[in-house]
Amino acid sequence: MKRETSVHPKGKVSVRQRLGKINYTPYLFLAPSLIGVTLFLLAPFVETVRRSFCDTLGRKFVGFANYQSVLQNEAFRLAVRNTARFTGVCVPLLLASSLALALALRMKALQRTNWGGWYRTTFLLPMAIPVASIALLWKVLFARTGLLNTLLGTDCDFMGTDAAFWVLIATYLWKNVGYDSILWSSGLETIPAELYEAAAVDGAGVWKRFTAITLPNLAPTLLVTGILSLLNTYKVFREAYLVAGAYPHNSIYLLQHLFNNWFLALDLPRLCAAAVLVALTLLVIIAVLVRRL
Repeated sequence: MKRETSVHPKGKVSVRQRLGKINYTPYLFLAPSLIGVTLFLLAPFVETVRRSFCDTLGRKFVGFANYQSVLQNEAFRLAVRNTARFTGVCVPLLLASSLALALALRMKALQRTNWGGWYRTTFLLPMAIPVASIALLWKVLFARTGLLNTLLGTDCDFMGTDAAFWVLIATYLWKNVGYDSILWSSGLETIPAELYEAAAVDGAGVWKRFTAITLPNLAPTLLVTGILSLLNTYKVFREAYLVAGAYPHNSIYLLQHLFNNWFLALDLPRLCAAAVLVALTLLVIIAVLVRRL
């Protein structure tokens, strides 16, 4: 016996039938992750936004007083300048160096000798090294009685001068260049080889093929790699904190140092206001990147 179904007079399927045909299995698998993200990320962020407009106890509404106090704070201005400078130098250098490394790994010479996988593993090793080990390495190399001063015959406190900024940049590049090169390599693999062959037949040189074929087709990869590189700049705080403490040299006093110090001082209103400002800034930057790329 056939099962009767109610159909709309005009032949269209009713809303009840549509709901009956929905497969709820994917939503059941996604539910634990969605619940976790909501409880541990979205809900705390909403509470942070609310506390940024309240007093220390989070009960009295104070308007934009916390934001005004943050913007007038000299330590916040110093941290913003250093973070912007660090990001502006590191991200372009990382994108360029990792792309060059990915192109080198794609060379036929490396492919013929099967060294590509070995090189990729070598450049990914820094990501597996614990942060405490990196901090110890910093002290061995850059302390006043460290290895670098011994080799150069100098007496320079690298972490107590402006050189600390460039030490931090070198560490960031060393740790992330391998990961970004893997992302670039995945993007390069999606470019059809026929495009390069056709361009070579038309007489296009290496640089012309790179600018006319490689770069335009790497725009989606550039978006993902750029966003991840930007977010990873906020993770170098661990190394700087372990080596130089909560109050390092002014050249490497970043927003993470400021947030950590305000948290220890229980200055929650200004901490929440500053966190919201940083989140909005990152959101605008990412939105511009998505819009352009």
